[in-house]
Amino acid sequence: MFPRPFDYQAPDSLGEALTLLAADPDETKALAGGHSLLPLMKLRLVAPRLLVDLRRLRDELAGVRGADGGLTIGALTTYHTLQADPLVVERCPVLGQVAGAIGDLQVRNRGTIGGSLAHADPAGDLPAVALALDAELEAASQQGRRRIPARDFFQGLYTTALAPGELLTAIHVPGAAARTGAAYAKFRNPASGYAVVGVAALLGLDEGGRIAAARVAVTGVGEVAYRATAAESALVGQTPTAEALAAAAAHAADGVDPLEDLYASGPYRAHLTRLYAGRALTAALERARG
Repeated sequence: MFPRPFDYQAPDSLGEALTLLAADPDETKALAGGHSLLPLMKLRLVAPRLLVDLRRLRDELAGVRGADGGLTIGALTTYHTLQADPLVVERCPVLGQVAGAIGDLQVRNRGTIGGSLAHADPAGDLPAVALALDAELEAASQQGRRRIPARDFFQGLYTTALAPGELLTAIHVPGAAARTGAAYAKFRNPASGYAVVGVAALLGLDEGGRIAAARVAVTGVGEVAYRATAAESALVGQTPTAEALAAAAAHAADGVDPLEDLYASGPYRAHLTRLYAGRALTAALERARG
């Protein structure tokens, strides 16, 4: 199918882009990599009257830099850049590993971290990673800038906390404490590559080897990526044995009504959630100890 006719602008600055977005926010869409938006436009599930192409803003909105032991990542940074950037490899290797497994080479060279997070696909990989890393997402509008914690950003099916006229401009990942490890485990749909279930886990150990911090985030299961708080509560303060990790992973689908489709039933998704939570936690523990 063909998209509905639309106007097209490629602004030269962030300020110009924000002006265009603010003029008619309900009928305007920002275009980053395009791998999510353009198929929806062709199906006429999304039909903007104006498309604002951000390709000329890469000098302003792309790249990775260190910040307080963590990372600040421009929203137009591609998956390929995340996979290869030395600061990402050093400070947040799980982010590079996940980005390097998204789609194929063409997708990784065009798709952007900001586009993925703002799209909030319920089966996307990066929302779960942002939740597990406790990232903050920076949004800009003509009224100024603000930071939104990842736990407040994803609000529903393809729905985020971005207000009309706001544009996601950066992702802030805090520095990890010593003896902290993070991992992502995914059961991928063999046709699309999206997550049937994806679990991102972060574990921090104290001096005595007990679990001092735990975050478990799940994608592909509900209408929005979520923190498995029951699993997290079951971990903190525990000695990280295989039995303790398995007991916590058993709670990874608590309180969630799993999605059902032709590929996976709700009970099967819930089972996979528990299974892959255990795998992600085991890998995160190995990295924390290493």
